[in-house]
Amino acid sequence: MSTVRRDASVSLASLLLPIGILCVLTVATIVVVVGDGRDRTAIAAPTVITVPPHVFRYRPSGEYHRFGIVVDAPETETRLDSPMTITKYQITAAEYDRCVADRACKPREGAGADTDTRIPATGIDHDDAAHYADWLGRRTRTAWRLPTDRELAAAAGSKFPDDALGIDPEARNPALRWLADYRREAERKAPRDPRPHPIGSFGESEWGLADFGGNVWEWTATCNRRVDLDATGAQAGVSESCGIYVASGRHRAPLSSFIREPKSGGCSVGTPPDNLGFRLVREDGFFTRLAFAVTPRRP
Repeated sequence: MSTVRRDASVSLASLLLPIGILCVLTVATIVVVVGDGRDRTAIAAPTVITVPPHVFRYRPSGEYHRFGIVVDAPETETRLDSPMTITKYQITAAEYDRCVADRACKPREGAGADTDTRIPATGIDHDDAAHYADWLGRRTRTAWRLPTDRELAAAAGSKFPDDALGIDPEARNPALRWLADYRREAERKAPRDPRPHPIGSFGESEWGLADFGGNVWEWTATCNRRVDLDATGAQAGVSESCGIYVASGRHRAPLSSFIREPKSGGCSVGTPPDNLGFRLVREDGFFTRLAFAVTPRRP
């Protein structure tokens, strides 16, 4: 008799567990689809594009050394494995200033000088961009984040810069690279209009990404790093500095995370960017939405 009761209890428990899980998932789905009933101010999410999976050539960011001499990073063939949803334009001054008005973001550097709210938000440091992404996630109930340098390369396509100097990696004369680097920096410092232009002023990549490579460099989630190569060209050591992040634009620039005005200093090497702004990647998927639905909304 006891064996029968024990078997019955086990059978009942094995039924209740999946039923309970199903109930939780059902309630969570209703919350995600219908809403959780909490009062919130709706805002329009930024315009996005979806970049399809594809293979592309990519030269990683960072400083590469071989034989104790700085060399070009090796170019590799890599693949974007799944579709990526990214803002078509850089986040605008008007979009960012809504976060400021909501007291979730710091005002931009020089914000009072704007006359056109269609221009990209500039005067932004790395933390400002992260705080905006967090705020936007809470207001749109989905996850947003800064793209990596590699993700920007995938979306920018042929507009992404190749920072290589083209020096023979077997050459051990550092003067060759110094001269090539000097010529490149001289070209970068040539007179140009540094004023941010309205979105849509610098064209689109083959995937529809707008304005990349204009006069607003974009913060990424990629930490600056040094890579040492051995005699065969294989990586022998890597060190990262996550207080310095890569900003990508007409060229890549490693910048301290607290820099808002790059022309005033803070660029680790080379010509500083004209302006600093950002765009965001949206994390799609049911479980991302579920996580936001069950997380209490912060003010």
